[in-house]
Amino acid sequence: MPEYTKLVDDAIAYGKGDVDLIMDKLAVNFGTEITKIVPGYVSTEVDARLSFNKDATIAKALKIIDLYKEAGIDKSRILIKVAATWEGIQAATVLEKEHVITCNLTLIFSIAQAIACADGGITLISPFVGRIMDWHKKHEGVAGYEPAKDPGVMSVTSIYNYYKKFGFKTIVMGASFRNIDEILELAGCDRLTIAPSLLEKLENSTDEVKQKLNARSATEKDIERIEMSEETFRWMLNEDAMATEKLAEGIRNFAKDIEKLEAIVKSKI
Repeated sequence: MPEYTKLVDDAIAYGKGDVDLIMDKLAVNFGTEITKIVPGYVSTEVDARLSFNKDATIAKALKIIDLYKEAGIDKSRILIKVAATWEGIQAATVLEKEHVITCNLTLIFSIAQAIACADGGITLISPFVGRIMDWHKKHEGVAGYEPAKDPGVMSVTSIYNYYKKFGFKTIVMGASFRNIDEILELAGCDRLTIAPSLLEKLENSTDEVKQKLNARSATEKDIERIEMSEETFRWMLNEDAMATEKLAEGIRNFAKDIEKLEAIVKSKI
């Protein structure tokens, strides 16, 4: 888009031919613009191709934070966005505990991922509602679900209740919605990230909104505490075909987008 050309040109000039540095600077340039509009956190994504490399993820995150510092943006405004692989969660745990860098763990499709994030003291997770529903619709051959029976809604509800039951502070931010019924069914969740088209439908709706998720009632639920380890994490993920497939697919798609952007950048160097 022509209006953002200056941000690209600035990153290319800054990187002096170093594509990795240009890509990081470009992400920070866009993030910096967003901080001028949005109060609170802005997420900046680590290269998805590093999703299975703990040390490289940490190094990339620290570089991004340094670039924000150069731009005059304090790290308290930034969520480093990392795919919720085992390695990604371990990297984010180090960033949170040793560097006081807040993280957003994305591509959450299973309770195993959510528990590992909570154990690691992660600031925020993004469990995906619509993508879970998409998978189940395809595999079960159905057109849709009642809002309360939507598999994506049920997944986020179980994560929310687990966190509140055991006092975890990690923020649950439901994401990837396909309709407003999914959103309304998660009313009471810590955060929701909602597309403008769905926000408009909500704005134009006069239906009563009832709180469905409640921290106090969650503490009274009969939920088993799971002691998470790498072995347990990998086994639980392996046993969940939907989560395994959607996590891998999400990482592949993020990587494809990065490669497309790299091609654009290389053509301008």
